[in-house]
Amino acid sequence: MPDDGSAAARTRDPAGSARDASDEPQDGRHDEHDPGPHPQGAPPEEEQEYLPFGRPGHPLRRSTPFFIGFTGALGVLLAIGLTRALVSSRQVLVLIVVSMFLAVGLNPAVEALQRRGMPRVLAVATVFVGLICFFVGFGFAIAPPLTDQTTSFVTHAPHYLDQLQGNRTVNRLDQQFNLITKARDFLTSKTLATQAFGGIVGVGKVVLSAAFSAFTVLILTLYFLSSLPAIKHGCYELIPRSRRERVQLLSDEILARVGGYVSGAMIVATCAGVSTFVFLEIAGLQDYALALALLVALFDLIPLIGATIGAIAVTLVGLLDSLALGLACLVFYVVYQQLENYFIYPRVMRRSVDVPPALTIVAALIGGTLLGVVGALLAIPTAAALLLIVREVIVPRQERS
Repeated sequence: MPDDGSAAARTRDPAGSARDASDEPQDGRHDEHDPGPHPQGAPPEEEQEYLPFGRPGHPLRRSTPFFIGFTGALGVLLAIGLTRALVSSRQVLVLIVVSMFLAVGLNPAVEALQRRGMPRVLAVATVFVGLICFFVGFGFAIAPPLTDQTTSFVTHAPHYLDQLQGNRTVNRLDQQFNLITKARDFLTSKTLATQAFGGIVGVGKVVLSAAFSAFTVLILTLYFLSSLPAIKHGCYELIPRSRRERVQLLSDEILARVGGYVSGAMIVATCAGVSTFVFLEIAGLQDYALALALLVALFDLIPLIGATIGAIAVTLVGLLDSLALGLACLVFYVVYQQLENYFIYPRVMRRSVDVPPALTIVAALIGGTLLGVVGALLAIPTAAALLLIVREVIVPRQERS
């Protein structure tokens, strides 16, 4: 049986906890050390020690016009700042994108050497040394003929003017406007030297800028190529675990297609360079065959217009030698481009990127409009990546909806 007296001797505080009545003072007074109940909203003395400047007020409501306007203004300023930063660093970003593109394109060659038992560091060094040797060989092959032709043209320029006087039309124009005399005076005057010096300085600046950009691209390519597995692993860790495997598979396929595109483009360019070298050796331009073949191979890497630019350059060199050789170059490139466009290029690219021809042309045009030659180079692998995402992600999702 519970004791009624003990139950009556207990009281309950507002929180509902039991408390002995004997614990309270018998005379109805509170203990002198007991601060007593605090006024509603007033903090205890222990908390007042940490708030020397008073209690903070309520936070500003997010629905107020001031808060909305201030936040919107900060967002606009941040967007403007980021846009200006991107525009200012556009050249650096282009170099980074090109370096990453080259690293992804060279990665299949590195992995092929790895499958043969070579460590990745040694495989990267081998591929990178081969790339440097190609550019150095290209420079040594094209620089001497270009220098000789420029020097010869400047030296024989007055003689060319004398030969022009034998033409009736030119002679008649010279009698009316004194063109030959003015041209000869310009070539022998000090003004030409001043302008040539200024031109040389301008060309020197362009060459130094191009050399610095090329050096930067090579260094970044080496870095990206050596650390590409670590970069991929770090990016995959940012993906949620539930989707990581699928994203990894799609990304690996995209990188494989980019590498396939680079390999295919190099195969097509090699075919163009070799065919040009053989033709020029047979046609009689042995002195410039190697330089022009490398030039055609380099231009052939540019989609749509690269092969045409290389053909025009070779045809002009042939015309400087003789009219018959120039016409022979023109006929050769008309026939070869038909063979490349309808036989070589489709067969090579069908196995690497699997992009429809119409989409290839549209992507190259858009990329060239946005970023010039760099955009045209990156357009086709970008289109291949987007097409893969559409086929594997968007289309299945639409089928399930």
